[in-house]
Amino acid sequence: MNILNLSFLKEIYPNIKEKSLFGRWITFPDIQPLFKNLSEVVSYEILGTSEENRSIYKLKLGTGAKKILIWSQMHGNESTGTKAVFDFLNFVKKHEDDDIVQSILKECTIQIIPMLNPDGAIAYTRVNAHDIDLNRDAVDKKAKESKLLRSALDTFNPQFCFNLHDQRTIFGVEGTQNPATISFLAPSEEETRKLTKGRKQTMNVIVAMNLLLQQAIPNHVGRYTDEFYPTATGDNFQKLGHNTILIEAGHYPNDYEREEVRKFNFYALLQGLYHIALTVDYTEYKDYFLIPNNAKIFFDVINRIDKEKEEAYQYEDKIIDNQFTSTLVQKKVGDLSDYIGHIENVFVKKNIKKS
Repeated sequence: MNILNLSFLKEIYPNIKEKSLFGRWITFPDIQPLFKNLSEVVSYEILGTSEENRSIYKLKLGTGAKKILIWSQMHGNESTGTKAVFDFLNFVKKHEDDDIVQSILKECTIQIIPMLNPDGAIAYTRVNAHDIDLNRDAVDKKAKESKLLRSALDTFNPQFCFNLHDQRTIFGVEGTQNPATISFLAPSEEETRKLTKGRKQTMNVIVAMNLLLQQAIPNHVGRYTDEFYPTATGDNFQKLGHNTILIEAGHYPNDYEREEVRKFNFYALLQGLYHIALTVDYTEYKDYFLIPNNAKIFFDVINRIDKEKEEAYQYEDKIIDNQFTSTLVQKKVGDLSDYIGHIENVFVKKNIKKS
């Protein structure tokens, strides 16, 4: 497999990072000004509008036969992939003569929907303006945004899709004490989770991405559950013959803004595109199953007093008075010896002698 040079990526990343995008709350007004600064090889158009009539854009680059569709923020409060997409677009612009960019543009035609759910983004919610989870609307297609995505899929007919999400801070890498900073999934096509040719091809691309990430963040990569969800986007697109790679951006120590995580998301996305550009034989897939499962082993904060009174807290994020706020909310009390806190406070009980 052709794996990117990590030292090169570390060197160039500070220069290609889109610095105007920062933090968890990324909205359409944040990305709209960036369209006019794209590389000349990137075109853009309005694909349609959301339920509240916000514009949904589609970008296009490359001229190759291998078609790839990428979308981000189908859940409005999951923005790490959006930041990584614009980091990738900056890489294309600033390194247009590099062999990596030239290979991708020559071999692939890429369409990107950088923000599928702008209404959910402004409200910082998972759902759209009509309270529909777009990632569970692939069959009914009740939402305008779901119809737009499906229309883009049917018209473009991509061989590969990248479905960019964020996952909660509760997930760790099974068998370790590390958070799942990036997790992957090759979605199932039906309940038996049969290993079809398409799933094997999807797994092959994930194997390449994992090989790079294991150099950057060893033992911080997990594998999301492949339980079949009949109404989920990835499962249905995979079933329709469009190999769909799910990237879940998670937690990295001391990175609640997910600024380090976006870098690893960019690494994974670039590696995936580069791998597809150069690959003819997608039959190597078995190492996908060597990626450890995600495990629900984390809380944001654990106060350890004694085993009967340990307290676990999670941050809940909301927009209040047009400000992004995070509040710790208690989730569990008792023996938490099976859990890890991203922050752990240990309180020592003092022995008081009675006179």
